[in-house]
Amino acid sequence: MTGWSVKDYDGDGDELGEDDYCGDETFNVHHDMSAPVSHYFIYTGHNSYLTGNQLSSDCSDVPIIKALQRGVRVIELDMWPNSTKDDIDILHGRTLTTPVALIKCLRSIKEHAFSASPYPVVITLEDHLTSDLQAKVAEMVTETFGNMLFTPGPECLKEFPSPESLKKRILISTKPPKEYLEAKSIKEKGSVSQKGNDSAEEEAWGKEVPDLKPKFEADDKSNPDVGEDSPEDEDLDDGDRKQQSTEPEYKRLISIHAGKPKGGIEEALKIDPNKVRRLSLSEPALEKAAITHGTNIVSVKREILVHLLKSQSSRGIISCLHYGESPNHRRNLDLGHTWGPDARWYLYLHHLGLLEGSGSYLGDGYGRSLWLMQGMFRANGGCGYIKKPEFLLKVGPHNEVFDPRATLPVKQILKVRVYMGEGWHMDFQHTHFDVYSPPDFYTRVGIAGVPADSVMKKTKTIEDNWTPVWNEEFEFPLTVPELALLRIEVHEYDMSEKDDFGGQTCLPLSELRAGIRAVPLYSRKGEKYKCVKLLMSFELFSV
Repeated sequence: MTGWSVKDYDGDGDELGEDDYCGDETFNVHHDMSAPVSHYFIYTGHNSYLTGNQLSSDCSDVPIIKALQRGVRVIELDMWPNSTKDDIDILHGRTLTTPVALIKCLRSIKEHAFSASPYPVVITLEDHLTSDLQAKVAEMVTETFGNMLFTPGPECLKEFPSPESLKKRILISTKPPKEYLEAKSIKEKGSVSQKGNDSAEEEAWGKEVPDLKPKFEADDKSNPDVGEDSPEDEDLDDGDRKQQSTEPEYKRLISIHAGKPKGGIEEALKIDPNKVRRLSLSEPALEKAAITHGTNIVSVKREILVHLLKSQSSRGIISCLHYGESPNHRRNLDLGHTWGPDARWYLYLHHLGLLEGSGSYLGDGYGRSLWLMQGMFRANGGCGYIKKPEFLLKVGPHNEVFDPRATLPVKQILKVRVYMGEGWHMDFQHTHFDVYSPPDFYTRVGIAGVPADSVMKKTKTIEDNWTPVWNEEFEFPLTVPELALLRIEVHEYDMSEKDDFGGQTCLPLSELRAGIRAVPLYSRKGEKYKCVKLLMSFELFSV
């Protein structure tokens, strides 16, 4: 391999183009987009207006614009009265974040909503307003979006249309005023204790859930985390509550209604066949539910929108949103948290989807969960909607649903060879990795998927070389290849300190192109490097 360049070889003597790891059809929308929206994973944003952390950064429409340009289809806005209580600001409540005007955000959404994808955009509104300001929101939304706005009419939405039929449309999701007022009267019953500092790897992937099933079952019926609203939702004083009333124009805008459950998680997961709704769960409640009611959650996927309440003890929050379905063929919308590529990750991926955040509660929020999400939504032309595999939509004769923890036979084997890499000397300063010598690169390759498939492997370290040649092959048996992502990371070995980051990417296995390919790498934030790429080969065959 000495003297080769990544751009020189693709197995046929032709020069490699960018993103050559995928077939030509993957650059266009190629999934069936005529199914109900409930049959798709949706690219979702959390705190979409934040420029940095959730405590002290500025709020702006710029992150919203960037998210839409990346193909994000769900934008979250937290609405609060401004300082004079006569207009609406967007900010992260009870923090030092500086606000941005709601109208500015709405206008930017209108301008950029369909710059990367023609498929529908959902705006989720976290509402902390009085009735007069809700009426003002209704006026702003109606005047800004006009005919772009999708409204279900006087009745609650019972099932969703297809992404194809909702092209170039805007949907609103929030609590109807009556339910919102009821939620305000609920006081926080407990708090989540903050755990100590995790290792760097735990921060990136999320810690494993301990075996607390007996405790969770005992706590279920009196679970204070079910149906609670976040502390931010308690900010209205008694005078504000008395003023609040159902605003018909505001309520009419809402396509996806929010609600709160009664009782424990079992009651919360019961289905109302006559309408779609949103269910609020805290992170601990969802974590418990994944263990004690995992397959139940997979079943309840059409009528209920499960909304994660972000706890302040969380760091690196990466949440997620998607539409699912239940055995009686209705619709629901689920919003929740992603912990890591283990059983929970794909349980949540199935019934929750994936969400991109602008930042963590305290830090920058960039890590492997974010990379997985960005990689997944490169599929289907990057349009923000990915058709779910059929086995996630089907229900057996005895209400059986997909269980990511089940023992399944190997269906396919993926062979990956890492030949070499180049481009770091052009994208990084020559002293970035080591002041006195060239870098010592190694590559990590693995699978994020169901627990049986998830694994990471590592090449040898090539010392003192800006153009390392590894020429190593790895083999990955796959039981559920439909849910597998290929993870690739390059690091620079450092004997005395933490290894330096050298690039990453995640590739949907379903869209890999066989043969020798040039694979561009991305930064921690998911921005593609101009020159850094790997020469790799892929071979996938059935068992």
